[in-house]
Amino acid sequence: MKIEVKKISSLTGHIGAVYALAQGLSQSTVFSGSSDKLVALWDLETMQAEKFAAQFSAIVYAICSVPEKNMLIVGTSAGSVHVIDLENKKEIKILQHHTEAIFDIQHCPLTNCFYTAGGDGNFAICSMETISLLKIKKLCKEKVRSIAINYLTSEIAVAAGDGNIRVYDLISLEEKKEFTAHQLSANSVCYSPDGKTLLSGGRDAHLKTWNTSTYELIQSITAHNFAIYDIVFSPDKKLVATASRDKTVKLWDAQTMELLVRINKENFDGHVNSVNKLVWSNHANYLISTGDDRAVIVWQVKY
Repeated sequence: MKIEVKKISSLTGHIGAVYALAQGLSQSTVFSGSSDKLVALWDLETMQAEKFAAQFSAIVYAICSVPEKNMLIVGTSAGSVHVIDLENKKEIKILQHHTEAIFDIQHCPLTNCFYTAGGDGNFAICSMETISLLKIKKLCKEKVRSIAINYLTSEIAVAAGDGNIRVYDLISLEEKKEFTAHQLSANSVCYSPDGKTLLSGGRDAHLKTWNTSTYELIQSITAHNFAIYDIVFSPDKKLVATASRDKTVKLWDAQTMELLVRINKENFDGHVNSVNKLVWSNHANYLISTGDDRAVIVWQVKY
């Protein structure tokens, strides 16, 4: 597969490292959250910041947009979860069920719940209807880092700092599987669009593929020089992108996991520090990356 990657824009405005990205309410917008304690909204058509900014009292580590409810859920370094009504531009609830930083938030329309991963080792389930805590599970002493939902198998996978991935039934929340995935921390999990595989990335720099029928290891690749922080599929399901502390974004063939492109500073005017988060938008097939260098970079990927 021949891949052409073009840097479209570098969206600047944050004055601190950017840790969080999320699709906006439309495919042509994206939210970003930073150590400057701000959430910004960017327009992918104009490549400008929208007239929206939310200020928090702590570093923003996680963002989840809920378009069908016109809401934004934000997790901070203080362990607080802020629920914002975007239509009325006001905060409607603050939840404090975590005692340390929130590293991931995922919303599930099927269960009408959202799920939070905390640095306190807790995995929590909250109701979207009442915006309240339903259940909290202590998984380990280490940080809980990433959450992924598989609608085809009705499962939710959780990656944690003890190197393990835990898989729960999406409805009952009964544990179905726990397995050691990475040396040191398991940082990121992402189900394939067909639900047949789970990809995981770790502090050990390995990218691994697991069969979701048994959670047996299919493939393990030394994908980066340092920790992998995020994994996303392209909208057409053909490519996978990974983000790493080694300052690169890499593109992989989703079928063979062959490395196709290494996006770095030298060849693509990419990031100069750790790449922390990715969003792959349907809008013009833009891949958005962000990291410690404060930039939100928009890439166009053609093939």
